[in-house]
Amino acid sequence: MAVQAVYFSERDGLDMALKHPDTMLFTSKADADARDKILELAEEIQVFLSRKVEGLSDDQAEQCAMAIAEERDLFQKALKKPELLNANEQD
Repeated sequence: MAVQAVYFSERDGLDMALKHPDTMLFTSKADADARDKILELAEEIQVFLSRKVEGLSDDQAEQCAMAIAEERDLFQKALKKPELLNANEQD
């Protein structure tokens, strides 16, 4: 029997990572660190959205924050070229 090391973000927690192994368990520390950075960014975005958007529920703020954090590269590019945000949706 072979032994394989797997990594997960402590922000997700082991229980959550085990429930979603395809997206939350990684074979490299670098991939787990990248996931952790996305979660850290999402937490900060969630706080920002909750503070700036009146009436936004915690669940909605969390969902929006994760969507933005997971697509941060796209949002960075969209700051220069806004139409990129919906370019794939128009096809």
